[in-house]
Amino acid sequence: MTQSHAGMVPFITAEEIDEMVSQLAQEIEQDYRGKDLVVICPLKGSVPFFSDLTRKLSLPQTHDFVHLTSPKGEGVRILQDITVNITGQHVLVVEEIIDAGRTLSFLKTRILASSPASLKVVTLLDKPARRELPIKPDYVGRTIDDRFVIGYGMDLEEIGRNYRAIYNYAQ
Repeated sequence: MTQSHAGMVPFITAEEIDEMVSQLAQEIEQDYRGKDLVVICPLKGSVPFFSDLTRKLSLPQTHDFVHLTSPKGEGVRILQDITVNITGQHVLVVEEIIDAGRTLSFLKTRILASSPASLKVVTLLDKPARRELPIKPDYVGRTIDDRFVIGYGMDLEEIGRNYRAIYNYAQ
């Protein structure tokens, strides 16, 4: 995207995102050296981050996807569950952003019920000011204040997921 749309201002460049992803990959490589990893991507927003991160990891890895929804005022529902047997496996959940934490808390509980050897969460962006549940990621690209962002998987009514950079959306 060469021009920002009305109300959008550049926040994190594609180059800065690449640096964050590389740094996170290095940290994960150190922690999981010599281990196989099951990497889980919650659909849809995490896909760009998941793709970039897993390509930077040289660890043996299996990929899986989960699709959850949490409409306002309703509980979290599974639209598509994971398909890989994670019992006794080292599991890494890849999130593009952690906001309220409801969906991630639900997913962690679901995964832990399958008795993995370990479970960690990596997020590109952490927005603790909006947290409703006490959930803390294990790896964080950047902590941000309470702002609405789109791009690199994050959207506004499904628009912007494909942007290579992240924009602050002034509503």
